Amino acid sequence: MERREFIKQSAILGAAALSGVGLHAETPLMAGKQVLFVWGGWNGHEPEQCRDIFVPWLREQGAAVTVADNLDVYTNQPLMTSLDLIVQIWTMGTITNEQEKGLLQAIQSGIGLAGWHGGLCDSFRNNTEYQFMTGGQWVAHPGGVIDYNVQIVDHQDDVTVGLQDFHMKSEQYYMHIDPNVKVLATTTFRDEHAPWIKGSIVPVAWKKYYGEGRVFYTSLGHVAQDFGVPEALAIMQRGIVWASLSKYAAKEPWVTPIYKNYGR
Repeated sequence: MERREFIKQSAILGAAALSGVGLHAETPLMAGKQVLFVWGGWNGHEPEQCRDIFVPWLREQGAAVTVADNLDVYTNQPLMTSLDLIVQIWTMGTITNEQEKGLLQAIQSGIGLAGWHGGLCDSFRNNTEYQFMTGGQWVAHPGGVIDYNVQIVDHQDDVTVGLQDFHMKSEQYYMHIDPNVKVLATTTFRDEHAPWIKGSIVPVAWKKYYGEGRVFYTSLGHVAQDFGVPEALAIMQRGIVWASLSKYAAKEPWVTPIYKNYGR
C-alpha cells in the first residue's frame, strides 16, 4: 500500500476515537493549531523522510506548520510562545543551555510535545532535565532490527481505542522510564539477544505532563517505513493530536501510575 493510502487509512481509524476529546470526523483534526516541526540529528533515523510523512498530514489536518532544521528555533521566544505543539525528531546531538531552556519553558507553560523513537527519547544524552521532561530514555535495542510484538494495554484511551496488538520488524527499544507516565502500549522482550532481560515488559507508547504541557511518545518509528504499519502510524497521529490540545483541555486525572499493573 502507498504511503498516502496508509496516512488516509490511519486518519479514518483515528477520527472516531478522537471525537472523545471534542473532535469530529468532518473537522480537520488540527484545525487552527500552531505547530513547530523540528527535524535533524542522526540521519539513520530518516528525519527528512519522516518530515515528509507528518508535515503534509499536519497541514491536511488544518495546522499551520513551521518547519525547522536547527535547534536555535527554540530560542525564538515570539515563535515559541505562539505555539500549540512541538513535534521533534532529532536523534542524539547536543543542545545548548539557551536552546534547552527555551524548549523546557515552552512545555512547562502548556505547549504540547510529541515525538517518536530516537528523535525524542535518544536526543541530547547529556541533558537530564530534558529526559525528565520526555519521561524516558533509550538504553538498548538488543538484536537491532528484529521481529517483535506490541501489546495495547489501555483500550479506553483516545490514542489506542479500537486498536489491537500488532507486529513490528524494527528496533525493539529497551528504555528507562519515568514511573509517572501513563502507558498505552508495551512490548515483551525475549532472551535471544540479551538473556537477562527475558520477560521484561517495556512501554512502547505513553503520555505524561511536564508542568502544564502534554507530552506524548512512542518508541515506534526507527525509519520512515515503520509508519507503513497502520497501527504505528495511528498511534503517532493520535498522540500528536492529543498533545496539541494541551492548552485547551483539562489535565487528565491519572493519580496512580498505570504501568505498575500492565501486562497482568
